[in-house]
Amino acid sequence: MRSGSQVVVSASIAFDHVMTFNGSFKDHLLLDKQHVLSVSFLLDSLKQQRGGVGGNIAYSLALLNVPSSLVGSVGQDFGPYQRVLEDLGVDLSGIVHIEDDFTSNAYMNADLMDNQIAAFYPGAGGRSGEIDITPYATSARYGLVGAAAPDAMVKHAEEIVASGTGLVFDPAQQIVILGGQQLSRGIEIAEIVVGNDYEYGMMERKTGMTIDQIAAKVPLTVITYGGEGSELRAGGDSVRIPIATADPFVGPTGGGDAYRAGLLKGLLLGKDLPVIGRIAALAATYAVEHPGTQEHSFTAEQFLTRFGGAFPEFAHALTIEDIKHTNVGAVAAE
Repeated sequence: MRSGSQVVVSASIAFDHVMTFNGSFKDHLLLDKQHVLSVSFLLDSLKQQRGGVGGNIAYSLALLNVPSSLVGSVGQDFGPYQRVLEDLGVDLSGIVHIEDDFTSNAYMNADLMDNQIAAFYPGAGGRSGEIDITPYATSARYGLVGAAAPDAMVKHAEEIVASGTGLVFDPAQQIVILGGQQLSRGIEIAEIVVGNDYEYGMMERKTGMTIDQIAAKVPLTVITYGGEGSELRAGGDSVRIPIATADPFVGPTGGGDAYRAGLLKGLLLGKDLPVIGRIAALAATYAVEHPGTQEHSFTAEQFLTRFGGAFPEFAHALTIEDIKHTNVGAVAAE
């Protein structure tokens, strides 16, 4: 195991297969024949891209020069994905290879009307709960648990906290699968809870806790609002964060994962909440300017210049050394 990782990430690792149908699905559906549904679409394009919440976050952490470890299980097809993350310096010693299965695969077929037919094969990712994350969490400052196999999320959250590491609880798409008690426990032991406003609504339905009640329990609560920015709540204070304008805006996919990487970068630097949120916002913008979740890139110099242009009143708050190195400081949220 490689030492020095400041963040350990436990979340999905997957290949995304993005397909485009040059037409409308509804023109090829016979609603009176639903009992014998059989359809086939000639695709206009197909792209296989690296994805998954865990892989996406680790990728952007690497761009931000944050040493991280990625933990999860993958299949026999992981080789090309692995080489990209290794070249970026991500610690993959916590990855378990399942040779008789495939890495998790997501299949997304969209038509010209933005309708989508999707399928997901968990594959080897379904066995992530067999991994003990403790050795990787012990030396890290933060352990992020994101959407993955539910048993892995529950187990790894407890192991991260037992290791004395700050838990970032980010249940996202798995809120619908996790029980109210499991979600409540994650919130109870977390140092940071992250989600969009819709996801907090879903958590309230399952746990009975409003955003205000969660914010009263957790040292840092982060709420994202898509194109309307985000909000950071800590110690009774609330800070609204604007977006950094995308040029061009291609699509929202991957923006949230890059945002989380930027959030962790700012926290590790010990910056104030307004600066932390803006680092996160700019990291997200880089991702939404590209069609894939790991197609963006930037140098430290490019990030610093763009940060100053997007948020001129905070330009002085970030230096080139901040971006090139992540020396753990006094975390602002504490």
